[in-house]
Amino acid sequence: MRQRALIAIAAAVVLLIAITLSLAIGSRAIDLATVWQALTDLDPNSPEQLIVSELRVSRTVIGILAGAALAVAGALMQSLTRNPFADPGLLGINAGASLAVVTALTLGVAGGFAAQVPIAFVGAGLAAVIVYAIGARGAAAGAPVRLALAGVALTALITSITYAVLLVDDATLEQYRLWVAGSLTGRQTEDVTALIPIVLITIAVALLVSRQLEAVALGEDAARALGISIGGIRTLVIVLVTLLAAAATAAAGPIVFVGLAVPHLARALVGASLPWLLVVSALGGAALVLVCDVIGRVVAPPGEIGVGITTAFIGGFIFALMSRRMKVVEL
Repeated sequence: MRQRALIAIAAAVVLLIAITLSLAIGSRAIDLATVWQALTDLDPNSPEQLIVSELRVSRTVIGILAGAALAVAGALMQSLTRNPFADPGLLGINAGASLAVVTALTLGVAGGFAAQVPIAFVGAGLAAVIVYAIGARGAAAGAPVRLALAGVALTALITSITYAVLLVDDATLEQYRLWVAGSLTGRQTEDVTALIPIVLITIAVALLVSRQLEAVALGEDAARALGISIGGIRTLVIVLVTLLAAAATAAAGPIVFVGLAVPHLARALVGASLPWLLVVSALGGAALVLVCDVIGRVVAPPGEIGVGITTAFIGGFIFALMSRRMKVVEL
């Protein structure tokens, strides 16, 4: 218990450092004193303080929420499926969001980020609903393996349709290219306001049902003996994963490896206790996305590399090292 608490505190410290870097570093470096003044006593005549308050605060908060949401969604998926390599993509969420955005761009109804967010959210949600509807039919309805297979099949189908549309529409391809790279650029206060309640409430519910999900993961017979509704818990977890991953994907574009690598690393640090796993995953996921976003700002000035690209590179590298240097953590 004490060791887990210390690990959670350490993860919180790492996140605090990442937040500081995100507010201070960019195409224009800003000293910490100016950052602090922008947060506590804003001078509207200071360009540097306006950069912090108007641009970097929203970008940082979106990064925190998206990273935490993806990592918690990944931890829930891994516990539900009892597969340490599961991630929210198994539900077809990224593919569904991508197809929805591509369709909207082709029809000319999603020219800006503000329009793409709700469209991506709806597409991600519909994909997850279809996967669950397929996986919930027939023998062994709702079983994790059926859901995973349904997700893989639907993802392949949706991806092929998406690519087919892109191949025949160069204008859509150009706009889609900017979204699919994943980015926190240009996020406004309204985006933060929309994302905060979804992510915080969903994570809170996940923590409340974490013990029940833990019991289901240990064995269905034991869960039934405790009076837990296995079907109800599975359905609720699918809904939670969908809300978290869809919100993150809609806000920041497809970001890979966060939902896979962070929970796996967190499990190696705190064990299989799901409440602690969710807390450490949320902190670690938020920190990873912010660090990757900062790296993307500084490696190719004056331009930027999308956070989805840097996350894929760094997250993949971290996961490869984990795979080489430690055995796979069993659930």
